[in-house]
Amino acid sequence: MENILEIENLTVSFDGFKALNNLNFRMNAGELRVVIGPNGAGKTTFLDVITGKVQPTSGCVLFKGRNLQNIPEFKIARLGIGRKFQTPRVYLNLTVRENLDLVCNRNKNVFSTLFSRPKSAERRTVSGLIETVGLEAKVDLSASLLSHGEKQRLEIGMLVAQSPDLLLVDEPAAGLTDEETENVGALLLALAESHSIIAIEHDMEFVRQIANNQVTVLHQGSVLCEGTMDEVQNDEQVIEVYLGEAPPTPGE
Repeated sequence: MENILEIENLTVSFDGFKALNNLNFRMNAGELRVVIGPNGAGKTTFLDVITGKVQPTSGCVLFKGRNLQNIPEFKIARLGIGRKFQTPRVYLNLTVRENLDLVCNRNKNVFSTLFSRPKSAERRTVSGLIETVGLEAKVDLSASLLSHGEKQRLEIGMLVAQSPDLLLVDEPAAGLTDEETENVGALLLALAESHSIIAIEHDMEFVRQIANNQVTVLHQGSVLCEGTMDEVQNDEQVIEVYLGEAPPTPGE
């Protein structure tokens, strides 16, 4: 299977501090990869470099074989990389349907979305997205009235409406109730059937729910280890990094 994303010897320095340090990473097309790591591990910078928000000091990011060096953020988005930030970015004064109409509308124009009738193909797309994100009962509600978890699902739907090949999702379970966490996890697993997804996460229960393949652990700007959730949880280096204590030596 081909790699959709390859990161080679990537270093990002901010005034001498290496947020990423000679990081190497590969991911297959169609994969749902969870990336974990303690605070300061470089997880947000990792996403910033992929999307073009930050330029590498050295090394490169290849998306479907294309080097993303010096390509502006908006052009990287058009190439097929979509990013969801930690805080939901939805239009609070618009309804759920209007939020999705706005993204599906090719003119990307607020006024044409609100005052013209969407084409039938766009209506079908919006209806499908509403069903996918599980917001059928809230479709005509203002987004400001949605719960935090519903806003997260709406924004993921808005991201999917842009038809990205690679979805980058930053801490989607942050601040959610158990039920909302489960709903967002189920949505990501459903989307993983037709998209490549990188999910950055802290919530280990949520990671267990969605990590059906490889988990990547970042530490001090580098990949510390990769493997299944069970392998990662039982790795002595990972235990030391997360718990701040050295693993016991044999015989202790």
